[in-house]
Amino acid sequence: MTLDFSLSQVKITPRHLDRKAVISIRQSSPKHVREHLDSQLTQRTLIHRAAHLGWHPERIEVFDGDLGQSAAGMQERDDFKALVAAVALGHVGIVFGWQVSRLARNNAEWYQLLDVAALLGTLIGDTDGIDDPRLYNDRLLLGLKGTMSEAEHYLMRQRFNAGRLSKVQRGEYVQPLPTGLVRLSDTSVIKDPDQQIQHVIGLVFSKFEE
Repeated sequence: MTLDFSLSQVKITPRHLDRKAVISIRQSSPKHVREHLDSQLTQRTLIHRAAHLGWHPERIEVFDGDLGQSAAGMQERDDFKALVAAVALGHVGIVFGWQVSRLARNNAEWYQLLDVAALLGTLIGDTDGIDDPRLYNDRLLLGLKGTMSEAEHYLMRQRFNAGRLSKVQRGEYVQPLPTGLVRLSDTSVIKDPDQQIQHVIGLVFSKFEE
């Protein structure tokens, strides 16, 4: 996808350039992190976009500590908290994300970021352009993106659960196995033949008994 920020570049002022450009890189699960490397590489092109728009390389910072952390769960996402804190301290001129509404999959966190960004004059940039949360139309658009993202996640979970239930009803659902067990082609389950894995798991259980 070609990014065109030319129409939005007028929103960038020297005041924004004096502060950091934060690039948020995120994928929702460890599996995505392992198997979808192209997504990370694509998101990292935003580093070059920030430099093209005028940010000095020393003022460009990448936040990727939440890779593999779903925004839908209850687990802590330290990088998101650090990002909001940096914005609140007035250190950030713009937050870039490939799809910035995916920074948070619930509107509470999304609007928290938008409120702080509007208060401190921080811009929000994604593949559609650059938005200023202080402007009514931009704020409305960013709010809609957050609402649509939350709805999309709800529908995805519904489809996933419906598909799993359908497999259960047909007797085809295969429960993921815990570490140390493997499933053979005939669906039988055995211990992992890797002796090192067996040794480590045995050691864990023996230490637990102690």
